[in-house]
Amino acid sequence: MDELDGRLIDLFTHEPRIGVLEASRRLGVARGTVQARLDKLVAGGVINGWGPELSAEALGFPVTAFLTLEIRQGAGHDAVARHLARIPEVLEAFTITGAGDMWARVVARSNTDLQRVIDLVLNDPAIVRSSTVIALATQVPYRVLPLALSRSSSRLSSTNQTATHGSS
Repeated sequence: MDELDGRLIDLFTHEPRIGVLEASRRLGVARGTVQARLDKLVAGGVINGWGPELSAEALGFPVTAFLTLEIRQGAGHDAVARHLARIPEVLEAFTITGAGDMWARVVARSNTDLQRVIDLVLNDPAIVRSSTVIALATQVPYRVLPLALSRSSSRLSSTNQTATHGSS
């Protein structure tokens, strides 16, 4: 990723419906350059979707909780992951190290409804135990853009340093 990739990602993150032609105008590069860069970023897995970002809260699920699951030895994480994937309120799940074997981020309509969601999650014999933490407020929402921008600016910085040191 270079500085143009960073600017392109920043533009499409903030205005995903902008279109390639308008992006090329704003960035001051050819339309073909924008399309080629987008294709490269998609092929490389940097951009992995163009869909709308949805709000669980606006959909009627204002409660977010994190479940730490302990999985029965020999049961396998993949089977538990398949079980969790069938529960719409499970937004994501991760195999982890440390206390517990898997984390799941879930949403619910209320604290009372959260019990229903937890019961659905625990309705798998491979899950031995669960502990729950309810999120009170989102302080930093999920984001990747600052990481991408720091990477593109660090590449630009290291390229400039190489050019400066190489010319001495």
